[in-house]
Amino acid sequence: MELKRVIASIIFFFYSSNVFGDFVFPSKTLKPQDVLKIQLEALKNNDIPRNDFGVEQTWIFAHPNNKKVTGPFPKFRIMLYSESYRILIGHFSHEFKLITSFPNKYVYGVKIMTPEKKLFLYEWHLEKGKEKNCNECWFTSVVSNPIDQGNSI
Repeated sequence: MELKRVIASIIFFFYSSNVFGDFVFPSKTLKPQDVLKIQLEALKNNDIPRNDFGVEQTWIFAHPNNKKVTGPFPKFRIMLYSESYRILIGHFSHEFKLITSFPNKYVYGVKIMTPEKKLFLYEWHLEKGKEKNCNECWFTSVVSNPIDQGNSI
């Protein structure tokens, strides 16, 4: 029953954000896998409902400590369009699996399939963080460089 509620919440978040162009913001009710799914779906559909909506949605869930390093959003956007991360933008499909977890940190293996049917693997870390509107919320703290897994066909 809990899984159905989580799935329904995620579907609602994506439906409302894509239809109305509203972002999903950090919340104590979001679990690490919810945050990861929000970011992956946003990047997959990056330009819906407008250009770089997905990149901006991903920025919203960047860990506050990362924002200090990556700089303001325009610099983050440039980073996401770099060779290592542009694979995420407009990808064909994704899967993720929990690798390890601690009370304040979750690490996932994320498989990304490109439109050209090439498979890449990322390691994606989510950690609790504090922002002005959300203490102890989940944010992305690390995304590794991709590991090329070759063609899937």
